[in-house]
Amino acid sequence: MRKIDLTMEDVRDAEARLERFAPFIRRAFPETEKDGGLIESPVREISGMKEEMNSRQAAGLRGRLLLKMDSDLAVAGSVKARGGIYEILKHAEELAIREGMLEEGQSYEVFAREPFREFFSQYAVHVGSTGNLGLSIGIISAALGFRVYVHMSQDAKQWKKDLLRSKGVQVIEYAGDYGAAVKKGREEAMRDPASYFVDDENSVSLFLGYAVSALRLQRQLEAAGVKVDGEHPLFVYIPCGVGGAPGGITFGLKLIYGDHVHAFYAEPVQACCMILGMTTGLHNEICVQDIGLSGMTEADGLAVGRPSKFVGKTVEHLLSGEVTVQDDRLYVYMKELLDREGIFIEPSSCAAFAGPARIEKEEVCRAYLKEQGLEERMEQAAHLVWATGGSLVPADVRAEYVKKAEEKRP
Repeated sequence: MRKIDLTMEDVRDAEARLERFAPFIRRAFPETEKDGGLIESPVREISGMKEEMNSRQAAGLRGRLLLKMDSDLAVAGSVKARGGIYEILKHAEELAIREGMLEEGQSYEVFAREPFREFFSQYAVHVGSTGNLGLSIGIISAALGFRVYVHMSQDAKQWKKDLLRSKGVQVIEYAGDYGAAVKKGREEAMRDPASYFVDDENSVSLFLGYAVSALRLQRQLEAAGVKVDGEHPLFVYIPCGVGGAPGGITFGLKLIYGDHVHAFYAEPVQACCMILGMTTGLHNEICVQDIGLSGMTEADGLAVGRPSKFVGKTVEHLLSGEVTVQDDRLYVYMKELLDREGIFIEPSSCAAFAGPARIEKEEVCRAYLKEQGLEERMEQAAHLVWATGGSLVPADVRAEYVKKAEEKRP
């Protein structure tokens, strides 16, 4: 774990902060009651999807195929509920402590009370987003009483804008891409001393919020009887946009499992910014448009042309590999998962299935397995696909996705 100043102590500190806020979350979002105010998702084995991939794509995948269902996370319905909500809670805690509003040992349920909401209404939160980060920041900030401004790029889905506006969030739309929306959000926040900007490209708080998921996943895998050690490798496949969520998750998993976990990112062919930044060594100094790619993709959450330098430099030596995927495949994977497992996740999430579909099929992947001495251990391997969003997608939009999938399925 060289090159990184963050430690397990930082991740545990983030986990403890989320636990302190559980009474507030439980009161503000009753759907979290059953989990005691913690925002967590299940892990589910998807053997039917494994059969589908092996039969239709000749994937030759051995071991168990699992789905980490952040698509069903409470409150914001995506992996962004982790980092985004954590960062705003941390900001709220810091403001309340600075103002002397918290007594030692006091339940954080007080954050749901009117005096706190009135206090936070003096402050504003800004964030640039293609969709899901904006949802998580907007929903939690509005629940606390902040004035919220979500700067959304041309790739953002209309239903996400509509949902945010229904929560009282100010949505500002731009004709440009993700980078343009982030730039504008940063500029707007800098003009107002009472504003806080959530920097998806450089935020350590977001990163740590995502990293907490690794601690919780470890407990879930143990409870499910999934071993992770030298004889039982764990492969994790995560969709990647600017890099914050996959970066934090990878960092946390590597702290726990070291060389026994192998992380792979999945990006759309036309917006493969992280693999471009890492392979060139230029990180945020290069964008996909520089090499003739459009940056346009139907995977709205991954429609990013320029990667995070912070994330790229932090995880480049931790990452096992990357896969790119054509947009058409996203819908095919989505429909296969729906048909075989009865699970809906949004197309962006489905990019991750390109990982297990290729890990034992393509020559470059098999070379990696051989190099790592894993060829004889694949029967005991666990493959975990990180589903990053989906539960908040409206029924009519889901129907459109399914129709599109039926048109694209070979």
